[in-house]
Amino acid sequence: MPDDTAAHGPQVVTSRPRWSVAPYFIVDDVVSAANFYRDKMGFRYERFWGEPPCFCMVYRGGITVMLSQLAKSGVMRPNRLADPNGDAWDAYVWVENADALYDEFKGKGVKIAREICDQPYGCRDFDIEDCNGYRLCFGHEIEG
Repeated sequence: MPDDTAAHGPQVVTSRPRWSVAPYFIVDDVVSAANFYRDKMGFRYERFWGEPPCFCMVYRGGITVMLSQLAKSGVMRPNRLADPNGDAWDAYVWVENADALYDEFKGKGVKIAREICDQPYGCRDFDIEDCNGYRLCFGHEIEG
């Protein structure tokens, strides 16, 4: 096949639109929650919104978790509270190396709600519970 780059110019490759999602967690104390995500889980944040602070977004590895403090306290609703088995996640986060992250979180004293293991759905993952009772599962796909 002849090379017609000179006649038509170089091919432009456009990237596919990228979608993302951010869980929105209602918390009793947004500053304490943001600091937990920063100090225990390695997230970062840039600022708080409101006076007094009532909202913050924490970031790590391309994901965002929104933390919101309402005027009324005690209204947090982790999914596990609605699940008869108490196993429901509030977020599933795909990571590059679940084993390394598990070791990091364990070393920083994050509450491990379920130990790391291979799952029948093709992932190796573990659950943590944050300072407000939200359950996050971190995992990677098992090769093969």
